[in-house]
Order: sequence, then structure tokens, then C-alpha cells
Amino acid sequence: MNTATIKTKIDVPKITATEQQLEKDSVYSTRQLNLWYGSNHALKNIDLEIGENEVTAIIGPSGCGKSTYLKTLNRMVELVPSVKTSGEVQYRGRNIFEANYGVEELRTRVGMVFQKPNPFPKSIYDNIAYGPRIHGIKNRKILDEIVEKSLRGAAIWDEVKDRLNENAYGISGGQQQRVCIARTLAIEPDVILMDEPTSALDPISTLKIEELVQELKEQYSIIIVTHNMQQAARISDKTAFFLNGEVIEYDSTDTIFSNPADKRTEDYISGRFG
Repeated sequence: MNTATIKTKIDVPKITATEQQLEKDSVYSTRQLNLWYGSNHALKNIDLEIGENEVTAIIGPSGCGKSTYLKTLNRMVELVPSVKTSGEVQYRGRNIFEANYGVEELRTRVGMVFQKPNPFPKSIYDNIAYGPRIHGIKNRKILDEIVEKSLRGAAIWDEVKDRLNENAYGISGGQQQRVCIARTLAIEPDVILMDEPTSALDPISTLKIEELVQELKEQYSIIIVTHNMQQAARISDKTAFFLNGEVIEYDSTDTIFSNPADKRTEDYISGRFG
């Protein structure tokens, strides 16, 4: 299949020369990011650089700001009433909070997979084709190619290729989550955000998702929130430890788990709290 064909059909915003230079170093650059839910100061002076074609894990106890930070990266957090932010979140060298930055443009390039599988109440085929259709692709042959390519990319094509016209609710939870990942891949994003993507899955389905994440990082930058520290250690290249809305420590995953610099990080990963 000719990937270029799809990209010419979907209106993916052009990357400028400045952004291309930044690509070599980081996809996201968060600078002094603060966020409030009303009077609750949920994120405090967050500084993070998210690398290209890496898996970045965000760990920490419940309520520490992990999911809030993740949803800030594609501005989904703004759907919550009374949210206020300060600081910058630069994606490819441009602050996503700029007044003229289109939210839909951002979410085309930054896909999201949620904690619980959330397929649309449609056929497996229509779940995957939904995004491309929204972007104006109507040609059935091209849609067929996108659906197959996306399901193969999510490592589920062989399991559902004879069930494409069945409702996505009829497959297992692990399969539904991979269909949701395929739905994200169908619009060919640059970054994939994952918010506890295996917390509702059994161990076998969890393993399949983890293997898939390792494959996907060859083409995408992945940021994953997880309560499962063993999972973070298995699949991520870098890990950020959040506590009470702050980044306590951010380093290579090997360093975080074998030689953390901050005692609070050591206490958390050793199970002393959390």
C-alpha cells in the first residue's frame, strides 16, 4: 500500500523548517506549565522534554497529575470546566496554547487511547474508517487499504479480518483496545498518548498491548500513563515520576528504577507509598 497516497488525502499540517530542526531533539517541550481546576493547583511548574520515537512513561500515585498532564498535551483537559493554565506546551516548536493554534489540527497529529476500551457502537470497519472519512476520504478502495493497514499496525488484523462488519462491542476487551489503537493509527498521527491503556485488561491482553507499544515506537512517539511500575520498566525508554502535581524526577527508565536521585522516587518505586 502506498502510504503517501493516504497522506495526500488527509490534510496533515506541514512541518516548518524550525519544527524539523526541533524534531531531532524533542516532540514536546513543556515549560513552566501550571494548571488549576478552579482553586486546585493540579500541575506545578512542569518542565519536560519528550523525545522522538521513544516511549515515555509517567508514573506516580493516584491524584498526582499524571492524566491531567497527558490530557494537556492535546488540550483535552480544556473540556473540563474551570480549568486555567499558564506556561507553555510546545509541540514541534510551537506553543499549543497560542490563540490561533487549531485544536483539531493538534488532535489530528496527537492521537489518544483511553483507560477503558471505547469503540464506537459501529462495525469494526466503520470504527477504523471514521477518522479518514471525517478528513474527506470517501473512496472505498482507499478506505479498505487504510482499515487493513491500521488493523495490521495494531496487530489485530488476523483476528478480525473476517469480522469487519460485526459490531466492535462483540469482541473481547483486549481486542477492543487494539481496535481503538487502530482507529488512532488510521489518521496517521505523530504522537500517541495512552492513559492507563491496559488497566482494564487481563494479563494476556496486557502483554499484547505492551508488545504493540514496542513495535509502534519505531514510527511514533508514545507517552503512556501507568500505575504499573513493572510495565513502565518493561516498555519505556524514559520515565517521569509525578507527585502532588510536580515532576520529582525525569530520567532514563533504567536510571529511575535502578539508581533514582530523589529519595521520594526510591520510596515510591519500592512500594513505601502509593
